[in-house]
Amino acid sequence: MRFSALQILKQGLTGNKGWGPLWRSPAPKAEYDAIIIGGGGHGLSTAYYMAKNHGFTNIAVLEKGYIGGGNVGRNTTIVRANYFLPGNSEFYSHSLKLWEGMEQDFNFNAMMSQRGQIMLCHSDGQRDALVRRGNAIRNQGDDAELLGRADVKRLLPYLNYDSARFPIYGGLMQKRAGTARHDAVAWGYARGADQRGVDIIQNCEVTGIDIENGVVRGVQTTQGAIKAKKVGIVVAGRSGQVAAMAGMRLPIESHVLQAFVTEGLKPCIDHVVSFGMGHFYISQSDKGGLVFGGDLDFYSSYAARGNLPMKEHVMEAGMALMPMIGKAQVLRSWGGIMDMTPDGSPIIDKTHVDGLYIDCGWCYGGFKAVPGSGYSFAHLMATDQHHGPAAKFRLDRFRTGRGLMDEEGTGAQHNLH
Repeated sequence: MRFSALQILKQGLTGNKGWGPLWRSPAPKAEYDAIIIGGGGHGLSTAYYMAKNHGFTNIAVLEKGYIGGGNVGRNTTIVRANYFLPGNSEFYSHSLKLWEGMEQDFNFNAMMSQRGQIMLCHSDGQRDALVRRGNAIRNQGDDAELLGRADVKRLLPYLNYDSARFPIYGGLMQKRAGTARHDAVAWGYARGADQRGVDIIQNCEVTGIDIENGVVRGVQTTQGAIKAKKVGIVVAGRSGQVAAMAGMRLPIESHVLQAFVTEGLKPCIDHVVSFGMGHFYISQSDKGGLVFGGDLDFYSSYAARGNLPMKEHVMEAGMALMPMIGKAQVLRSWGGIMDMTPDGSPIIDKTHVDGLYIDCGWCYGGFKAVPGSGYSFAHLMATDQHHGPAAKFRLDRFRTGRGLMDEEGTGAQHNLH
């Protein structure tokens, strides 16, 4: 069924009894041309683009839980392309362009809302850094607008402009940035992949990777052995555990990043706002809840929940930036498992095993990278050639020191050490 306004009207008039499942629930076949381990946003988009762009239809996506139960449903839904360094900048630019046409592409409402993001600065040094970042973004071909204090006050009147500790000097706005409904993104890619013949198999945990003479032959799962010529690992914070099944030790650590949502409120925050001094970010959902987050928990963990000290830290940052948030009741919090690389940038590459590929290390940028990651990883798995926007995300940069990146542009030049 193709979604349209006419179809919504028809179903509404007939008791909504004509809607079918968004995707099938098939039993796994004995063999596939390609297997994607991980049914999150990145895994589903990889399968979708492999089918759509490269004609692969005999594909299986193996998810140990249910679709939408992992990181793709555990984030703050922010979409942006305001990265600074070469490599990251080109990639996220490509990803944002895919976001802008995604809903029309797979005919599903992902609730993409380009409401704009404003990154605040609180010192002369931060303002200079935003000028550099803005110029780099514009040179890349994306939009960026430098705001003065008066401009920020006009757009965000509810901020604390009287703070001596965190004075607001201005900000950098990207109008094309915004948010999307995380669950709907997963559902849309799952539906689009399924319509192109991809088998989406839930509750199917991979327990081993079969390798013979340096070539991948398939996987072992809780639903039996499945053969495949190509296997892609796309499991976010579990990447280290799954890669270990193939004898790999990845340069990543898994940490919990918490997020929070308040009760539903009348519209009061029109943009995504980032606090330059407190690592706090906030937006308002379509249901009215204030969705916000901050720093990750600074210890390794696979628990999809957070701790009280970091909750307190995030609340303190929110109160310092916008005291009005203290009037809102927090409904719930959750945690996503972040796979953090040493240089803050991801990995999309082949492995030492022929036919085995890895997509991981997304740090804070996982959700906004969903379409770009799947597009580039699908290209790599289908052609064995790196896709241009993701060409710098090589695994061997951590072994050689060449090409190391720093997401924020604040770290040392690792390759000179």
